[in-house]
Amino acid sequence: MTGRVLNPIDDVAVLSRDRPGGPGAGHKIARRALNVGDTIRKYGQVIGVASTAIQAGDWVHTHNLAMTEIDRGTEIGVDARPVEPLPTPATFQGYRRADGRGGTRNFILVLTSVNCSATVARRIAQPFQGAGLPKGVDGVMALTHSGGCGGASDGADILRLQTTLAGYARNPNVAGVLMVGLGCEANRIPDWLARSGLSEGDTLRTLSIQAVGGTTRAIQAGQAMVEDMVTRAAGLDREPLPASLLTLGLQCGGSDAWSGITANPALGIAVDRLVAHGGSALLSETPEIWGAEHLLLRRARSPEVAEALLARLDWWQAYAATHGLELNNNPSPGNLEGGLTTILEKSLGAVAKSGGSPLMDVIGYGEPVRTSGLSFMDSPGYDPCSATGQIASGANLIAFTTGRGSVFGSRPAPCLKIASNGVLARWMDEDMDIDASAILDGESVEAVGERIFERLLATASGVPTTSETLGLGEQEFVPWQVGAYL
Repeated sequence: MTGRVLNPIDDVAVLSRDRPGGPGAGHKIARRALNVGDTIRKYGQVIGVASTAIQAGDWVHTHNLAMTEIDRGTEIGVDARPVEPLPTPATFQGYRRADGRGGTRNFILVLTSVNCSATVARRIAQPFQGAGLPKGVDGVMALTHSGGCGGASDGADILRLQTTLAGYARNPNVAGVLMVGLGCEANRIPDWLARSGLSEGDTLRTLSIQAVGGTTRAIQAGQAMVEDMVTRAAGLDREPLPASLLTLGLQCGGSDAWSGITANPALGIAVDRLVAHGGSALLSETPEIWGAEHLLLRRARSPEVAEALLARLDWWQAYAATHGLELNNNPSPGNLEGGLTTILEKSLGAVAKSGGSPLMDVIGYGEPVRTSGLSFMDSPGYDPCSATGQIASGANLIAFTTGRGSVFGSRPAPCLKIASNGVLARWMDEDMDIDASAILDGESVEAVGERIFERLLATASGVPTTSETLGLGEQEFVPWQVGAYL
């Protein structure tokens, strides 16, 4: 049985259909005989080496394909070509903020400085759920977490949490914020305000449970503050805004072998279109670019950007070793069942969603985006944690590709989900927004990418995504925690 050949120099083809009694669609078969130690290519790139002798037509997977170290040397910036702006600027209907940025949604957030204030925050937000909100207010959400204490007030985890919370407070999809603390935590609200350069006002209020006299009084005081912010937010209207005000967070999860062939390349086309309109995009999940970083380094706009990316990869390699892991542990059981074998193969498919425009910058987790175009934000390869960092960095949209199926959603940035194959798109239709499988039937990647771009503009203008319709996104707030508790 023949399969789909992705590059003329590939050693494997991808099965388009299940093989009776054998591997399923999306898995690999050998195009030629391979000896032990021979490199194996897919997408025209090395994905591993043969660990046993392989005959033409054999199934190629974990039993005969092994991870290998690759030469990470590359020609920095050789593919970093200038982006030609498009003649007719794209627009969306969004909320113009006082600082000139554009929001795609209009949320009030109840944030917490520490887990100790989580229940109070949820109860403050509780009366504002459902259909009772004024038109134009997308929701009142309590975003809680498990950190904020148990370590030094100037420790790395507290500082990273403060950066994340400040990013959410500044996100253009947010019309008002109430920060709720206990009062004695390591992550103290006055310190957070000072370090973040934020100050209290009509759209940023703070509340200490200890200072107001306990749980009930804090809930009552907080609800009064939120009520005032809801009234202010209801007075805002959508207006035409340029697509240059969009920042798109790029995610993939539950990937399969088709993800790197359909959904991710098509999303990459949409990213290039957004960048040509002056917009921004964020690629993340550092462990999931391992083995494909050379493709990004070739697109780096400067040696400094390339060095910053390599430094993050070196950190992750050391971090994994410290915990007795290796980066090839990253492919999940679902990835393996879907036909992906090594992190090299997974990464090559994942990087495709970033398109082909230059890599302009590398930023830390949750740090503000500093330039238009494509940036890389350091994060773990865990979707909720990574998307949380992207939203903190300023993403007002998220695009999420999946091949095995995902029920992920995000708020306050709406999440558009893109299925890599038709079986998934039909089976989990209530969770998928776009079916990219038409590429397997002959439609061009460019045409599907254009469809994704237009859907992104519609989403930015207020058209709800499937995850929003299902009410997803509140529990997916997962700030990155690295350090120890004391």
